Amino acid sequence: MTKFQFQNRNGQNLTANLELPPGGQWQTTALFAHCFTCSRNIKAARNISRSLAEVGFAVLRFDFTGLGESDGDFADTTFSSNLDDLEDAAEWLSANLAAPQLLVGHSLGGAAVLAVAERLDSVKAVATLAAPANAAHVLKQLGDDLETIEREGSAEVQLAGRPFRIRKDFVDDARRHTLDERLHNLRRALLVMHSPVDQAVSVDNAQKIFTTALHPKSFVSLDNADHLLSDEADSQYAGAVIATWSRRFLQIDEPAATEQTIVYGRTDDQFLCRVQAGRHSLLADEPEKAGGSDLGPDPYKYLAAALGTCTVMTLNMYARHKKLAVERVSCEVSHDRIHAEDCDDCESTSGKVDQLTRVITLEGDLDEEQRQRMLEIADRCPVHRTLENEIRIDSRLD
Repeated sequence: MTKFQFQNRNGQNLTANLELPPGGQWQTTALFAHCFTCSRNIKAARNISRSLAEVGFAVLRFDFTGLGESDGDFADTTFSSNLDDLEDAAEWLSANLAAPQLLVGHSLGGAAVLAVAERLDSVKAVATLAAPANAAHVLKQLGDDLETIEREGSAEVQLAGRPFRIRKDFVDDARRHTLDERLHNLRRALLVMHSPVDQAVSVDNAQKIFTTALHPKSFVSLDNADHLLSDEADSQYAGAVIATWSRRFLQIDEPAATEQTIVYGRTDDQFLCRVQAGRHSLLADEPEKAGGSDLGPDPYKYLAAALGTCTVMTLNMYARHKKLAVERVSCEVSHDRIHAEDCDDCESTSGKVDQLTRVITLEGDLDEEQRQRMLEIADRCPVHRTLENEIRIDSRLD
């Protein structure tokens, strides 16, 4: 993750983070817009950006003018100035990496990405989380202070426990930005994510956004998530869904084919790894009970998968070659460590031994002799032989 600053059109420095995939090899870029009076470092923004980066996105998230570590006075900002900041951030991406194909917005940031998409020709997909159907929805947070602002021109308002100066210009500008026409003419793939129990922005807003927009569009419920996606699991789930959904709509340069399998990881997320196997991107992790985030299989499940897939491939090839009446083959593999003294045919006589248990299911009209022959063939699969043969691992530093 890289922290830096870029200038907006008013010459103010906006502080940003660029989240890159492990190893730095990105395939496309995305732009994230945070919620009203939040910052780029809110948990939801961090986790969603990380999830996108893990599967090949370079993600830019930044503090809007007057918020977080960015320059400027929040009192001078409006919804329109937020759109300008987003456009300036997109121009930075265009100049330094590649124009963003994906926009992601949380809460008022969701309304902002819906409004700014028409300015950005590069954008192919837009995802919103807990977004209001119109910018003016944010005025509900002002409560009784709204009347004071309209009467006196400005007022200091407590939002999320912090004081903010809100001016009438902000109020008037928010009311001018209706999204209905913009949604109808969005012409980008849209993913709407919202919690049915959101107390800050009701799920009715998601319904309006979804019904107003044209296809392609999708809706995913965030179940019991709160408005800020405070639970790590909620924001990680949202990030994973956005990453999977968006890729079908984007123009992505897939990694060049390679014989090697490359694994990338970071020390600040001790278990999560990105696996680049040829053109295929995978995730590996540990379960939550072991201190991981459970965003992918653990290493031993990958080992079990290697044996299982090789077994199924080998048996299907054999069945086709012998013209056997096999309809489907499945293989369940589990890993365990057993005491050597409990193993009759193990070379080791003390300590523990790794054991892979393989249960093969053959569906089709086979007699018992054919089934037993298939079991013998399973032991000939290349991965099985590799695991039983002497294995030498050569390690060196790059």
